Amino acid sequence: MNLILASVVGLLVVAIAVALLARRLALPYTVGLVATGIALAPFSAQFAPFLSHDLIYLVILPPLLFEAAISIHWRELRRDLLPILVLSTVGVVISAGVTAAGMRYLLAWPLASAVLFGVLIAATDPVAVIALFKDLGLQGRLRLLVESESLFNDGVAAVLFALALAWARAPTAPPGALETAVALAKVSGGGIAVGLLVGGGALLLAGRTLDHLVSAAVTTAAAYGSFLLAEYFHFSGVLAAVAAGLLIGNLAVLGQGGSKTFSSRGWEFVQGFWEFAAFIANSLIFLLIGVTVAQVPLLGLGLKGLLIAIALVLVGRLLTVYPLCLAFARSRWAIPLADQHILWWGGLRGALALALALSLPASFPFAYEIRIVTFGVVIFSVLVQGLTMPLLLRKREQS
Repeated sequence: MNLILASVVGLLVVAIAVALLARRLALPYTVGLVATGIALAPFSAQFAPFLSHDLIYLVILPPLLFEAAISIHWRELRRDLLPILVLSTVGVVISAGVTAAGMRYLLAWPLASAVLFGVLIAATDPVAVIALFKDLGLQGRLRLLVESESLFNDGVAAVLFALALAWARAPTAPPGALETAVALAKVSGGGIAVGLLVGGGALLLAGRTLDHLVSAAVTTAAAYGSFLLAEYFHFSGVLAAVAAGLLIGNLAVLGQGGSKTFSSRGWEFVQGFWEFAAFIANSLIFLLIGVTVAQVPLLGLGLKGLLIAIALVLVGRLLTVYPLCLAFARSRWAIPLADQHILWWGGLRGALALALALSLPASFPFAYEIRIVTFGVVIFSVLVQGLTMPLLLRKREQS
């Protein structure tokens, strides 16, 4: 216990130092954390806990999703809901299909392994994306599009991953389009329903007190409770946490609709509390990604294979963003070309992809290779794409 506590405290001290240095050097905080984690890798046995599926999925992800959701205004989200839903559903399928086909025919991976990798790497990661764009101070419609898509497409990717894994374990016949759509609707709809139910219960409880500490405790219970309850019933925990956060944020935290569920002091305290919680969670996850990825033999598949996988992920994202945005070009949902560039290059992969890859049993065919290539894509995504995003944003502002 003392060793774990010392490790966490040590990581937080490092995160504070990285935050101060990153601000001074005008670098993305997340990039600095991963780079620092890589540098700390030789001391990881004494310094950091092991990065695992449960740590990412059950401990880190719920508060990050909830914190992002309570900051999204429903009126703004509703205005762009159609393109967001298209990008986060059809887009995931396109990206997964392109990546899986490439892994199958260019690297001769087994079909089931190629499909699983394509699905788990298809969704942009909310942890990486939201942290980066907050760090860069991006505001307005573009931030809404990027953050909302990354929140929603996680639920889709998680459902498709579960379906693909079930098929891979008993590959009698791939599920049809109707079967997949029904399963997706059930898991997604169930997750949203659980999130709204838990969020509504949290609002009722919060309305019975003016104590800001109790308000923060209620939202914490809602964030983790919605996620865990949905997962217990085999629904989407990601969408449950997002739905709970949207409901609470728009009816209480953001003060819309004339709601007085939270006191003014509670309103401010809850937002500050969740910003702090997100900072802690982001600091831990990105440091641990850096520590862990430094110990992964990324070249175990060969440099050529790793570069092909990275290129496939980028091409899959490209064929998602530009064609789907083109479909809205002559409508009120039109997305400027400069913003499409951000949507493409800013589609980072991170903690969610790692959690899904780490959830694969060691006995699964190509499980080791899937984990290696996932770590490779994530490290490229966070370091290369994350480091160049400020340049792309400055170019967008100048155009």
